[in-house]
Amino acid sequence: MELIANNNIEQMVLNNSEVMNSNTSNFIEANTEKVTLKHLKEKCTIPVFAKDNETTISHFQFIDETLDVIKRQFPDVVAKEPEIRVSHVVKGRVPSAIGKPVKELLESEKTIYYERCAFVVELPQFKQLINGNELALCVGGVRAYNQENLYSKKSLEKFKMFIGYQNRICTNLCISTDGFSNEIKIGSILDLNQNIISLMDNYDRSSHLKSLESMSKYNLSENQFAHLIGKLRMFQHLDKLNRQDKYPITLNDSQINNVVKDYYNCQNFGRSDDGSIDLWNLYNLFTEANKNSYIDSNFERNVNCFEYVNHLVETIKNDSISWYLHN
Repeated sequence: MELIANNNIEQMVLNNSEVMNSNTSNFIEANTEKVTLKHLKEKCTIPVFAKDNETTISHFQFIDETLDVIKRQFPDVVAKEPEIRVSHVVKGRVPSAIGKPVKELLESEKTIYYERCAFVVELPQFKQLINGNELALCVGGVRAYNQENLYSKKSLEKFKMFIGYQNRICTNLCISTDGFSNEIKIGSILDLNQNIISLMDNYDRSSHLKSLESMSKYNLSENQFAHLIGKLRMFQHLDKLNRQDKYPITLNDSQINNVVKDYYNCQNFGRSDDGSIDLWNLYNLFTEANKNSYIDSNFERNVNCFEYVNHLVETIKNDSISWYLHN
């Protein structure tokens, strides 16, 4: 099979009706398209480990198994259809089409799969009103084949999972540390069950909501916000030694630029009339900016935003010293 990496997904999907274009806000943007679960099941090939031809766990299997776990863990809840975002399409062709000019290829002779896939399943019955915003419980995951060695023999495969909340105003994800597993390693789809259940069991929903609610109680003045932004920009260029005693932030320069832009322009989470901004709004500016992170780093950065704003909360609450807020 001939495989060529191509980021132009829209031209490569076998049936454009199965790519769902929407004007509403998405939980992730960055070079992604929305597809259906049916499209992943019926129209996408499954990569194999090259040295033994063993199949990988497909994106469809991953999402379908997660839906099955959700149904068993929450039997009285009707979960919404998963929102699925994919990127980095890999295209190929069937053996009979080898040597055939691209313009002459029939749809039945084309093959595709997506290197990266992220999804979110909302559980609408679990809603909370936090700081004037409606949040809904959701479960999601990421699979990125670029983090596997597909040129070797079959080995444990890596997945990322989370359980947390989604802000229904802007679809921003709110993921806490204990609700996220950065690297689930499994040998078969059957192993995924226990890992998802364990993640759900270890997630402290009430503590997460309490942390989110407390953010609105603390504010930054316009001068403090400006000072914070300057330090965030500086942090990106510090060497390893000088970063050691400073709270890490993983947003990049362009995302910090978007935070500043939305500080002035965002109707939901922008500054107050006097230029101040509470930390709940700042948190949502961070998670909004994070939507431009690629699939394989998005959830980690979202968790970092949560931890970082909690660092600011504790700093102000305890009147302690933070490099980001003090000279």
